Amino acid sequence: MPALFLGAAASYPARRFSRLVPSPMIVPLRGPWLLPLLLLVLGLAFWLSLALGPVPLPLADILRVLGRLAGLPLDGEGLQQAELIVAQIRLPRSLLGLAAGAVLALCGVAMQGLFRNPLADPGLIGVSGGAALGAACAIVLGASLGGLPEAWAPYLLSVSAFAGGLLSTALVYRLGRRDGEIRVATMLLAGIALTALSGAAIGLLSYLADDTTLRSLTFWNLGSLNGASYRRLWPLLLIALAVALWLPRRARALNALLLGESEARHLGFEVERLKRELVFCTALGVGAAVAAAGMIGFIGLLVPHLMRLLVGPDHRLLLPAAALGGASLLLGADLLARLALAPAELPIGIVTALLGAPFFLFLLVRGRY
Repeated sequence: MPALFLGAAASYPARRFSRLVPSPMIVPLRGPWLLPLLLLVLGLAFWLSLALGPVPLPLADILRVLGRLAGLPLDGEGLQQAELIVAQIRLPRSLLGLAAGAVLALCGVAMQGLFRNPLADPGLIGVSGGAALGAACAIVLGASLGGLPEAWAPYLLSVSAFAGGLLSTALVYRLGRRDGEIRVATMLLAGIALTALSGAAIGLLSYLADDTTLRSLTFWNLGSLNGASYRRLWPLLLIALAVALWLPRRARALNALLLGESEARHLGFEVERLKRELVFCTALGVGAAVAAAGMIGFIGLLVPHLMRLLVGPDHRLLLPAAALGGASLLLGADLLARLALAPAELPIGIVTALLGAPFFLFLLVRGRY
């Protein structure tokens, strides 16, 4: 009987979401080859991210460099330039894009399941705004903290953004909790209010900043993978791995939650505990992604929606598909940002907005007819 209800939970959202897209424009692809296909797309995106740039590199050289980095006894003759480019510049940048895209997409699926709305976004609970405010404080006010040890300086921006996201989420959670229950609607309104407040505070800091600091703040707010390093990468990799391992364990609970909170309780799931875990997981993942790569919009909104059209609403398949799709999309957007105006580089947030906004406008126009 629980399996029957969980099956209904997986199919019910398809009818609700059909209000937005009356006739599916993509036939759901539910087959054993779907995830390997997405994995192949991710591998292609990762290879292109390593190969293309101001200095294009052949696949054979990339494979030899990666083998040498892995400790294999390969001949390194003639690979000095390729090894420098791959190891110091493109590999950390590609890994950063992979981890950030995957964790943003996973958190988007979690928020859409929590709010039972296909247009929900991780920014709704204020974590993105809080992280942006923390980073803005570090950029604008960091120069006045001359007493910091030099070894801590590279981590100031990341730690500030991460702490800002967690504090904002904690406040939203506290405001949304009443009589031992989490009121999702109250939490949503509190998140919107805190996001607006964070935007006002960032505007004030921008007004107080000098020209150099203002340029850094503006570029960071638009998102970028430029300047990626292993020191910035490893905290995000650990958090992304933890989120990717934990969320699929809650796939059945998310399917049940789509039927409604009362129905999920009747099926034996601890709904309040699930809400807390989803909020904390989203704060952790989005805070780490914003701290490492800046503000990157539309990944947490576009990818879950697109993957739901492809694979259906069952979270057992939707979560891994979203992780692979988010990583592939962000790597592709970063590649486009690097090559569109070479040798200059577009902020990646502009590219994701240019990709995401027309897609949702198309859905909106299609929904009218």
